Amino acid sequence: MLKELRIEGAQRDDHDGGPPKWIWGLIAGLVVLALLGAGAWWFMAGNRPIAVQTATVRANGEGHSADAVLQATGYVTARRMATVSAQITGTLTEVLIDEGFKVRKGQVLARLDDTGLRAGLAAAEAQVRSAEANLGQLRAQLAQAQADSRRQTELAAGGMTTHQAQELAATAVKTVGAQLEVAQRQIEAAQAQARAARVNFDYATVRAPFDGVVTARAAQVGEIISPLSAGGGFTRTGVGTIVDMDSLEVNVDVNEAYIAQVKSDMPCEAVLDAYPDWKIPAHVVAVIPSADRGKATVKVRVALDRKDERVVPDMGVRVSFLAAKPKAEAKPAPGVLLPPEAVTQRDGASSVFVVSDGRAQQRTVKLAADAGKFKLATEGLKAGETVIVSPPAELKNGSNVVNKE
Repeated sequence: MLKELRIEGAQRDDHDGGPPKWIWGLIAGLVVLALLGAGAWWFMAGNRPIAVQTATVRANGEGHSADAVLQATGYVTARRMATVSAQITGTLTEVLIDEGFKVRKGQVLARLDDTGLRAGLAAAEAQVRSAEANLGQLRAQLAQAQADSRRQTELAAGGMTTHQAQELAATAVKTVGAQLEVAQRQIEAAQAQARAARVNFDYATVRAPFDGVVTARAAQVGEIISPLSAGGGFTRTGVGTIVDMDSLEVNVDVNEAYIAQVKSDMPCEAVLDAYPDWKIPAHVVAVIPSADRGKATVKVRVALDRKDERVVPDMGVRVSFLAAKPKAEAKPAPGVLLPPEAVTQRDGASSVFVVSDGRAQQRTVKLAADAGKFKLATEGLKAGETVIVSPPAELKNGSNVVNKE
């Protein structure tokens, strides 16, 4: 009887109390997803750009002067600049210059059509030759008249001719002499006309008035140029513009509240916007005795003590007016200057982080004595490189960085 009351395993209810088997699979999947998410977060956090503050290092001895009492901005200008044109109206047949060409005084820049001028010069020269030939004929006539007059005088002394014939011979000498004087004056007039024709003919050739560099070419072959301004748009007033590079100087506008600090012959240092690390010695030429009412500034002329091909007209420039002339004999120590906050101790050595292509590069630097408020690095850095100021602790070699706004 007891055997018949026994329940088989297939007919038993599951009363073990444990979770179903699919629950365990779900839990395992969630764990895998959590691990993948943590790994992705760790990877993204490791490559997330770090916001940093940067500064550009400069070579020792470059930059602003410490003894500058005033600074002003302006532009490079040329005291000697000319737009070259012909003195007559004509058609260009040849243009021998282009932008950037160096020219010498008297060098041919262009030529105009000189057909009419050449014909006029030839006619004037022919007139001179004709007048000279007429003068030779009159000289021969004068010699004959003088000989006739002498014979008549001799005959009159022997009573072999009349007094009237003697007077007629003397009058002929005077008449031919007067004609000879007129011919000489005609030759002088013809020669003057020939010189005028030669001058007009030379006007067809445009020459450089001084040594300089061509900065603009304003006309082409076939165009008409004129020294006078034309009403239409088909006549040029110049062939090109020449600048004497030796006459370059700087004109700056100084606020009238500080103009009393600027004196004639005051030493200066000029820094071009195009070359911010190049200081050019200069001095004040003159303070223009006129103020700009709108800007409340006074113009100051500054001469550059050192000429260089890098200085060109209309460049922006910043001028520092110095209290005393800089000492040329004191050479700065070699190296670059950088903010003290850029230096950090990593691996027991002085290091800096240089920004290159959006990544931080750790470099070991060799420091010398402090140069005022800056550190002087003699090895490991070059002028113009960008370093990270106050590098954070999480910054490492190769980290992605972005400059703080």
